[in-house]
Amino acid sequence: MSDSEGEGGVPLIDPEFDITSDSKKRKRGIEPEASKESRKAAKKSRRKERRKQKQKEINEDDLDQELGVNRAFERMDSQLLADYINARTRLYGKDLSSVELEDRFISARNILDSNSWSEPRTLDNLAAFLTKQSQKLKPAPAESKGAPHTLVVTASGIRAADTFRALKAGLPQQGVKNSNVAKLFAKHIKLAEQVGLLKKNKVDFGVGTPERLSALLDQGVLSTANLRRIVIDVSYIDQKKRGILDMKELHESLIKLLLRKEFMGDDKQGGNNLLVFY
Repeated sequence: MSDSEGEGGVPLIDPEFDITSDSKKRKRGIEPEASKESRKAAKKSRRKERRKQKQKEINEDDLDQELGVNRAFERMDSQLLADYINARTRLYGKDLSSVELEDRFISARNILDSNSWSEPRTLDNLAAFLTKQSQKLKPAPAESKGAPHTLVVTASGIRAADTFRALKAGLPQQGVKNSNVAKLFAKHIKLAEQVGLLKKNKVDFGVGTPERLSALLDQGVLSTANLRRIVIDVSYIDQKKRGILDMKELHESLIKLLLRKEFMGDDKQGGNNLLVFY
């Protein structure tokens, strides 16, 4: 897919499934001769769906178009974030089995709780956010090539370029000196160029898009040896009020990236507090 566009979507402001009306429709659809077992199974399925579809934390007032952020994420702790992300995965994976869906779910233990940060989650505040949330932002060892301690994942190449500039300007202001920030996205930069860059240079921060970061991991040139955090630019919304979780193909490529064995281990039991949603 393109680094800039995915299948259209909108923030999950209202429940995607109107449980009450849906239940009524299904009840009306049950024929009088339907067996007691089938009615029982349908009722059980509805109860299960209710448990999955928690009341949403996002409403229209949370979408601050002037700042370009969805402020609902400021209030979400690790569990609420995991629930919200997994609800999107479930929405986009209607054709998947329950086992296949669960294999794509993010666990709350993988997410660092950052809801103590109360400032708007704009790029101007990103460097300050990182210095407050993170204990180790010091430059990586000089002999360590292509092994950043921080990866920042954005929705598009244009957004990644803006994020790159924000970190280059903001980190020194927060006392983080001599950090090498690498452009790991496709906008005007060929994959081969980035492969060469990572093989030869020390990298502290990498800023990229899901598919390009996955490609660099596949090439074996993006190392996780020093990795301490993966920051997901989740609060940003575009002019259509869409964020990185609100476009199907983009959401799916993001989840595929975050659940890679390099981050979570072969059994997906690692990655504690690795994910930071900004």
